[in-house]
Amino acid sequence: MIRYSISIVDDEESIRDGLELILSEEYDISCFTDAESFLSDLETNLPDLVLMDIGLPAMNGIEALAIIKKKAIDIPVIMITAFEDINMVILSMKTGAFDFILKPMNPDILELTIKKAISSIALRKEVKILQEKYLKDNNPCFIGESKDIEDVMDFINMVAKSPDTPIMIMGETGTGKELIAKAIHARSPVFQGPFIAVNCSAFPDELIESELFGYEEGAFSGAKKQGKKGFIEEADKGTLFLDEVADLSLAGQAKLLRFLESGEFYKVGSTRKYKVNVRLVSATNKNLEELIDQERFRKDLFFRLCVVKAKIPSLNERRDDILPLAKYFLYGFNKKFKKNLKNISKEVQELLLSHKFSGNVRELKNIIERACLIAQNDVLIKEDLGLNQKPRDMEKIELDSFKDNTLHIPDQGMNIGKLLKNIEKKYMEHALKLTRGNESKAARLLEMNHHTFRYKWKKLILGKLSKK
Repeated sequence: MIRYSISIVDDEESIRDGLELILSEEYDISCFTDAESFLSDLETNLPDLVLMDIGLPAMNGIEALAIIKKKAIDIPVIMITAFEDINMVILSMKTGAFDFILKPMNPDILELTIKKAISSIALRKEVKILQEKYLKDNNPCFIGESKDIEDVMDFINMVAKSPDTPIMIMGETGTGKELIAKAIHARSPVFQGPFIAVNCSAFPDELIESELFGYEEGAFSGAKKQGKKGFIEEADKGTLFLDEVADLSLAGQAKLLRFLESGEFYKVGSTRKYKVNVRLVSATNKNLEELIDQERFRKDLFFRLCVVKAKIPSLNERRDDILPLAKYFLYGFNKKFKKNLKNISKEVQELLLSHKFSGNVRELKNIIERACLIAQNDVLIKEDLGLNQKPRDMEKIELDSFKDNTLHIPDQGMNIGKLLKNIEKKYMEHALKLTRGNESKAARLLEMNHHTFRYKWKKLILGKLSKK
């Protein structure tokens, strides 16, 4: 459970001691007697919330609040005043106070006001913890709780240490292969050099050679007068990322192989030999072994590119990471669209956890962006998501499980609820058998929330015991 910190700024000892006594059980408390000492501490220690008296000696609370807001420090400040001076209250709210409370303080009102402030920062705090734990490179691919993504992170940290070993990243569309490539570059000895990304499917066969290797002046009709550097030369002393490398033509593959074997190349229209020092990272969402069997990808190039292979799990394989990622994206789009969304409703969480993500992390990001854009409440609700319908492939699977000629309803009728429970039970038992009793994996097989699976399975076990 997240524990929040509160700074109390009040020159009355009895007020400070009283608030600390009331709040210290639930929050981490720091006390200050004046605004100056609090602002000095703020340079190195940022609390989650501030309770500050307006009538402080020397610098008053409103002046201190103005300094906090000028520095763009994004923490809610609740002002405390000993008298109901409407002008001071209005001025503090205009200056940027979150709310105000009056002395003597009503404990219920104090608690309610603090809870309201905490709820406004809860999402920000949760995302900050995620960032500190997973997001050192500001890379959403590394957010998650699953063992799969931890393994990927460990693997990347290990293979990135080499300055020139070619790496192949394999994974479905939308898993973040380019972001992983950037993470490898950032952790490598050539991190100070350029990172050049090339989408191999974006160039026709007749242009790929000039784009990769560059060309000299007048090399062909339409060439620039001064010639052009190719992507390989641009990536010198850095990393060249070839995305969708499987889409290179066989002619393009041959030219790339020649460069990989020698580290040397000729620009189009030139007889001068160029040599560069480049770390090559490639990526594909296709099965290269199958393409080799179909003679659409060179086996010798495959071995050159795949000295080290990294398999990025799909989002459907790392379903425990869906909610942490969703909250990270929610926080980002909250700021982008200037919304005040505090969380994701339980119903939306269940929808996300049961959704089949064909577009992986990119699809989840797009779903949250759209939902944030149209949301009218302070939490995301089902109507914001547009995920009411099941994916068509899942509908087909379910319908194929019950063909018309296998259905039978007896003349006296039947208990459909009991039948569905029995079907669910059989599938849960079978999933546990397939996963050797691993509840988390069994839940993923059935596209169920792990907690929901565990709750239902416990009920089934308890039901069995009570009948004995």
